[in-house]
Amino acid sequence: MLTIGKLAAAGGVGVETVRFYQRRGLLQTPARNGGIRQYGAEDARRLRFIRQAQTAGFTLEQIKELLELDAGEDRSRARALAQTRIKALDAKIAELQHARDALQRLASECAAGSTGACPILASFEV
Repeated sequence: MLTIGKLAAAGGVGVETVRFYQRRGLLQTPARNGGIRQYGAEDARRLRFIRQAQTAGFTLEQIKELLELDAGEDRSRARALAQTRIKALDAKIAELQHARDALQRLASECAAGSTGACPILASFEV
């Protein structure tokens, strides 16, 4: 059994983050046992899942739905959520690649010239 502090440490978050997830319905709030709330391995697993899903870009509402789907074993809906997230990530990657390419061109132009304003600085002027 884990205290809230040990649960938070196991999930790589702070205690207030655990409490926030509890208020949002992502984690259960166990009853007090001798004045202390005790969490188990399943709570730690769920907390790690929440953190990993956030890293993948899922919103807290989507994570809540994924957790509910896991309990109901609705794989098709979980797959649809994942595919939607993949499309969003692909769009973001394309946007970042475009920005990188533009900055790469500006850096090359800046390096090529020795006089006048740097094109990088000029490109950010409004």
